[in-house]
Amino acid sequence: MSEAETTGQGSGGQETGAAGPGKESVRIPFMQRLLDNPFLLLFIGVVIPTVFYLIWGILEMAQIPVAS
Repeated sequence: MSEAETTGQGSGGQETGAAGPGKESVRIPFMQRLLDNPFLLLFIGVVIPTVFYLIWGILEMAQIPVAS
């Protein structure tokens, strides 16, 4: 067996297998977790424009002069 096979490393010195005992799991960054969740993206894509247009409409109605 070659050294790469016995140490569990492929080309470039990176591990090819899953995390073994004593290995720490890699923490997935927040933005990657956010962008990997299609339902959360759908929710954000519906809620943000809704809230934006709701606030915009309230501001527009507040600027209408009162009838005398």
